[in-house]
Amino acid sequence: MHVQATETNTFYGQYGKRIFDIVGAFLLLFITIPLMLAIFLLLLMTTGRPIFFKQIRTGSDHQRFIIWKLRTMNIQAIPMNMPAMCAEGIPDDYYYKTDQDARITKVGAILRKLSIDEIPQLINVLKGDMSIVGPRPEVPTITNAYNTLQSRRLEVKPGLTGLAQINGRSTISHGQKISYDIQYVDNYSFWLDLKIVVKTLFVVLARTGAY
Repeated sequence: MHVQATETNTFYGQYGKRIFDIVGAFLLLFITIPLMLAIFLLLLMTTGRPIFFKQIRTGSDHQRFIIWKLRTMNIQAIPMNMPAMCAEGIPDDYYYKTDQDARITKVGAILRKLSIDEIPQLINVLKGDMSIVGPRPEVPTITNAYNTLQSRRLEVKPGLTGLAQINGRSTISHGQKISYDIQYVDNYSFWLDLKIVVKTLFVVLARTGAY
């Protein structure tokens, strides 16, 4: 199935998906300019600088890049414990986020609920580090512990949204997320990407599953 899906999506994977990303990123950036200016002022008045949060993430084929987000945590926030690396990969029942994270600011909680903190990643899309649709990028501490099956989610560029994001977001386990991501890797297409983008809008407006 994987080989067949790859052959079917050769043109879209090599050319169409990049065009989809560039056009989509430019449109979204243009639409969100007024919103971003308002958010910048709000962050400066409530939590101060820095406005942006930068972190190293793992892209396709284990290539690392710097991801951009709006800062939603206290400056003094202590990183959460990561799962212990093991030969079997990341446990399927592992949950990376929780709805009881005291590090998140009040404004940050709202930005996360509406996924507004992810908007700066459109720059990552234009640079080619990410795609509009794909598995969400993880930190190297997580991806370094992947087993062979889990590593398959790195066969495509990470995305702003994906199948896992429209099927539970932060409420699903690592195992469930991997399953959705591999399903996407095997079956992505223009129509699937468009479907995921449209469903993402409804999920974000409903403010469900985001911490």
